[in-house]
Amino acid sequence: MAGNEFGTLFKVVTFGESHGPALGCVIDGCPAGIPWDQALLEKALARRRPGFDPLSSGRREEDRPQVLSGVYQEKTLGTPLSIVIFNQDARPQDYPEDKPLERPGHADDLWKLKFGHADPRGGGRASGRETAARVAAGAVAAMVLRVLSPETFVTACTERIGPLVLDPGEAQAALTGGEEAVDSFPARFPSKSKSRDVEALLKKAKAQGETWGGTALVRIHRPPAGLGQPVFRKLKADLAAAFMSVGGATGVELGAGFSAAKARGSEFHDPAASPSPYGGIRGGISSGEEILFRVAFKPPSTLGEAARAGRHDPCIVPRAAPVLEAMARLVLADQVLLARSDHAG
Repeated sequence: MAGNEFGTLFKVVTFGESHGPALGCVIDGCPAGIPWDQALLEKALARRRPGFDPLSSGRREEDRPQVLSGVYQEKTLGTPLSIVIFNQDARPQDYPEDKPLERPGHADDLWKLKFGHADPRGGGRASGRETAARVAAGAVAAMVLRVLSPETFVTACTERIGPLVLDPGEAQAALTGGEEAVDSFPARFPSKSKSRDVEALLKKAKAQGETWGGTALVRIHRPPAGLGQPVFRKLKADLAAAFMSVGGATGVELGAGFSAAKARGSEFHDPAASPSPYGGIRGGISSGEEILFRVAFKPPSTLGEAARAGRHDPCIVPRAAPVLEAMARLVLADQVLLARSDHAG
């Protein structure tokens, strides 16, 4: 199987299966001398881990990372940096090979079709469990950005769950407030007026074996100007590919997104427009302005009795938010390193 590597200079390979012994990542290309922040790594994984929120999966994983290589005396070495996370609540016995779980829309059958031999235990690498490795790698990217682009911050929140939608003002306030502001709300849906509605919707879905789709917003605050290449490595293309690689993602919008298709040019290109309809990227290159993406997710495929068992999420979006942040940071770290070779000045 190919396609387990992400990035050009800041390269990440993830490994492991949902109900195997462990999963993790190997990072090649992390600069030497980056101050190591174990607390940041552990916090990033804690924000994504299952089992500690009544509105998400009941699978209880501590997600305590072990750094095996690439760090010495609290700084990165520049050598391959490997992190492993051991599974503590895996239940492979729940997925007997002679009784495959029917999950319409999941990748199980297509993986078997493509490879001829696939892991039936909870989706294997097609499971959302794989994203723990991405979040670990994203935390390392955050450490790199602290040094190379210290004013850059990434925050994501839930914008929609089924029929419930954030007001634009609430979204902007929460994204500006950062992770702490978003995490203080149930399901990372930062609305004081709709918090109880969100809780009720997701609790009812879990009880009924139902699931919901939704959207997330991703905000990149103060990105460096000049990231991205004007043809095949546009920053928007790299970010869109990163977000679409997350399981369950079905679409992305940058800035004004699809509403641009019905706009008049004289209105759309108004220099005084706020927020900018371009989303902080023009010609594939960052302008230094705020970058704003919207990412859509389909409802999870596990329904009915399997969903009622409690080890599956009724909606992907709340736990996908930290994953989207991690993917954005991976792209930014890679692009910052690539930008160093763009000119001699």
